[in-house]
Amino acid sequence: MRYRTLGTTGISISEIGCGTWALGGLCWEDGRSSGWSGHIDEQEIKKALYHALDMGVNHFDTADVYGNGKSEQMLGRILLTRPENLVIASKIGYFKGTAAHAYEPHHIMRQCEQSLLNLKRDHLDIYYFHHANFGPADCYLDAALEAMHTLRDQGKIRAIGVSAYAARDFIRLVPRIKPDVLQSFAHCIDYHFIAPNSPVMNLCKQHGCSFIAMSPLSQGILTGKYLNSHNPTFPSGDHRERSEKFKNHNLTKINAGIKDMLNRFGPDPKDLIAASLGFILAHKHVAGVIPGFRNLTQLTTNVAAAQFSCNGEDLAFIRKAFLDNDQSAAIPESSK
Repeated sequence: MRYRTLGTTGISISEIGCGTWALGGLCWEDGRSSGWSGHIDEQEIKKALYHALDMGVNHFDTADVYGNGKSEQMLGRILLTRPENLVIASKIGYFKGTAAHAYEPHHIMRQCEQSLLNLKRDHLDIYYFHHANFGPADCYLDAALEAMHTLRDQGKIRAIGVSAYAARDFIRLVPRIKPDVLQSFAHCIDYHFIAPNSPVMNLCKQHGCSFIAMSPLSQGILTGKYLNSHNPTFPSGDHRERSEKFKNHNLTKINAGIKDMLNRFGPDPKDLIAASLGFILAHKHVAGVIPGFRNLTQLTTNVAAAQFSCNGEDLAFIRKAFLDNDQSAAIPESSK
């Protein structure tokens, strides 16, 4: 496992980390599906996380809203027995409780304390603003940022992060927040945030911050599992039920590029996954990727990708594979 430093923080993370949105299971937010379907076996998750630790993974990403706290709680129970050298990230923004807005400063302070309780930790290594909506004319921004600074001064968080889903939001917020870390989606199908000389990468260069790539496998599409699927269906509570990217017309375009990758890198899904993660990690200012998982097999495959390095010819091939299939600007990821 290789490691990279987050901006100017001195925090070193494994290139491949663990995203834990799926560990929250089915979930709803204001009546809207916001989780993941699939059985979650905590003992299986424990085996997977222990394997990750044994392989050198130290970066684990979660949020208060994943399963309404279930993901944080499970991570806290399992990692309590292996606390060494962990880098734990969580987020605030989608769950607002009784607050008028999730970025009210008192709510930020309370939710940080709740996340610490859930995770059984005395501090968070990274605490993200989970989205870019700070109210009309960013009316909550200054007070929210002050709350974050207070948490950092108190030693309850080490680094401040911003998660957003449009370049214009990063452009608006980064100069004001001056975060240590940015997070958004980036994968072979849509990598516009991390493309050389993109607005977001220029912000990273100018402000000395790093980028964490969520959804580096495009929510499972880049594992090849949907190659023979036609309009896969998902139950209520799974955010994918409302996503256009899983519709047949989009999968057909994407799968042509996936087949090109399989022909180049090998027919096994693990080869596709390794190339997909390696593609993201080959971009400047990217500190790490956080693919999700639900079992030991998935986690093992993700971590094994650490052995793959994407060279210049590989990068050009992957970019061409999806450009040829009109995927230079894919359907945006769901925002979590």
